This record gives sequence, structure tokens and C-alpha cells, in this order.
Amino acid sequence: MQRLGLIGAGRIGIIHGTNAAANPDARLVALTDPDPAAAERLATRTKAEVRSLDAIIDGEGIDAVLICSPTDTHADLIERCARAGKAIFCEKPIDLSVPRAERAVALAEAAGVPLMLAFQRRFDPHLGTLARRLRAGAIGRIEIITITSRDPAPPPVSYVTRSGGLYRDSMIHDFDAARFLLGEDPTEVFALGSCMVDPEIGAAGDIDTAAVLLRTASGAICQISLSRRATYGHDQRVEVLGAKGLLRTGNLHETTVEQATEAGFLQAPVLHFFLERYAAAYRNELDAFLECLRTGTRPEPGGADGVKALKLADAATRSRETGLPVRVAP
Repeated sequence: MQRLGLIGAGRIGIIHGTNAAANPDARLVALTDPDPAAAERLATRTKAEVRSLDAIIDGEGIDAVLICSPTDTHADLIERCARAGKAIFCEKPIDLSVPRAERAVALAEAAGVPLMLAFQRRFDPHLGTLARRLRAGAIGRIEIITITSRDPAPPPVSYVTRSGGLYRDSMIHDFDAARFLLGEDPTEVFALGSCMVDPEIGAAGDIDTAAVLLRTASGAICQISLSRRATYGHDQRVEVLGAKGLLRTGNLHETTVEQATEAGFLQAPVLHFFLERYAAAYRNELDAFLECLRTGTRPEPGGADGVKALKLADAATRSRETGLPVRVAP
């Protein structure tokens, strides 16, 4: 049984902490958060101890650390955990700077500790099934992938100002999903972005509406549509066109019940928030991390995947600023 420590008792820390406490192959030993009240609430819920950050990273009795703190702490915490010989599960992104992210990943590699990045969409049962069928050649060579990713409402501006921008904060999940499905790295990025939802987001220097095109060396294209507003719920769809046909995943609804009358067909709303939509994916990714620790296999997605997704986000940012396609370095 893996003994886990958790850094961060905010929204995503609650998800991972609760899943860790419920997992039969793990024990959530301790957690920490700068907000003592938040730490105590989650500790009570998970039956874990509240400890200091130093005690979790440097203390005995913890095999792996779940890093669920703000983005600007991730790289430093990865390095500290690596030096302490602790396995690492880290929320995205590693950092807002590619060189800084690369240094953190390199240190973890040199220390020989497992490092897994929390791109939970890879572990969504529906996207996972689609990916397996792609790998099996169900629709032949991939030609176009279309990813739709829309939140029900924008985050507060206080979050936006430290998020690193839409491409690094939100679309980074779609960049990783694109790499995962394409099976090759995009070499060129063209991005557009606007502020259509919340003027305060624009005033903070960010965007809330975006479209990005990716192209690979083989010629395959991926188009990503992202918005901070979808009044009907959390809109998450993927469509892959191949030489022999099409694969796609649709939205998940609150129930599968449909009502049909003379006015037409009526369905339940789609799941409203990403924590609901990806509940199974969050459980599955923790299972995958624990299985890697048990078997000694290399976690995927790993640190290099985090760096590559960040490079795509940087390229999209530059493309939007210049209005030109941007080549992506390997």
C-alpha cells in the first residue's frame, strides 16, 4: 500500500485527496495547505493528518506526494520532492516557463523518481476507448481531429491574473489530448483568440474565446475550439476523421432518459462542471499512478508530456500575438 502526502486542499486537492482516501491501494497519510481551515476540513473528511509542508516532503512514512497547489509552486515542489526521493503526481502545468519546467523534469529524471502529470482526460473511459480504436486502425490514417472544449462559465478574474493565460491554463488539456490522439507531435500552430465573455478578463490581458489549428509532420490537422462560456453545461466533444471513417465522443448528460412528444425530443442537461464530467477520469489517473509505483513502470503522461503541452501553449500564445503560424521546436 502506497503512503501518500497531499499538498493543497483547494478544489482539485479535495478531488485527489478524497480519491486517495477511498483507494484500497493507498493511504492518505497527511496533507498541508496554507489555509489551516481548509486543511482541517479535508483532513477530517479523509482521516488524514495535517502536517507542515516540510514534514510531508522531508519526513518519513510517505512514499509519494500529490502536488495540487497553485501553478507557480509546482516546479519548486517537484524539485524538493525529487531530492527527498518521493514519487510525484503533479497537477498541470509544471510551470508557466518552458525552461523552468524542463529544469524541474530533468532534476526528477536525475533523481530517478517517478513523475506523473495530471492530464486526466487521457483516463476518461470514453476518450480512452476512442484512442484504443484509433491505435487498432479502426478508421485508418488520421486526417482531422476536432476537439470542442467549453466551460459553463468563466473563472474569477483573481484566478485569471495568475493562471498564465487561456492557452497555458485551460487549453493545455486539449493540447495534451491532441498529442495523445494524434500519436505524433504537432510541428506548427496557428491561434486566434478574443474576449467575448467577460470584459474584465480582457482588461486583465487574457482571452476567453479561442480557436487553434495544429499540424503534424505527416500532415494531420487538429482543430481546437475553446470558450469560457457554454450556457448549457460543460461541453466536451471529440471527433476524429480518418481514411476509413469517423470516431467521436459526445457529451455526458445528467441522465440518459429522453422524452419524446409532438414537440420533439427532450434530453436531460449535460453535466455542468468539469469535476462532474471527469469524475471517473480523476479516479482512473490515480489508479494508474499507483499501479506504476507498484510495478515500477514509467508513469504516463510524464514530465516530458507536460513540457511538450506547455510548448504548444507557448506557440499558441505567440501565434495569437503575431497573427502568424508558429513552428514548434521538438
